[in-house]
Amino acid sequence: MVEGGGSVSSSSGQTPSQAVIEAVAKAEGIEPAALSPPEYEPLHAVVDPAALDALFADRSNGAKRPHGTVSFPFCGYAVTVDRDGTVALEEPTESVD
Repeated sequence: MVEGGGSVSSSSGQTPSQAVIEAVAKAEGIEPAALSPPEYEPLHAVVDPAALDALFADRSNGAKRPHGTVSFPFCGYAVTVDRDGTVALEEPTESVD
């Protein structure tokens, strides 16, 4: 896990895409609004934010999704979003040749 970043829960009702932005901003020590080009890549360059939010949204009958995670690289971190709204960040490991 990333020091200062680690994992973030989105229990406040925020969307998974917003939780990702906030977790990475926290890990970088900046405000979420500052996580923008040209210094940082936009989230939509690596994953469709609307699709990410829809993936973890309640089903049409209101039932919660039973399980699932999605992982992707973003701003130098390996990001994993869990169905419960937790966002975990890990710095990618570099291979030694």
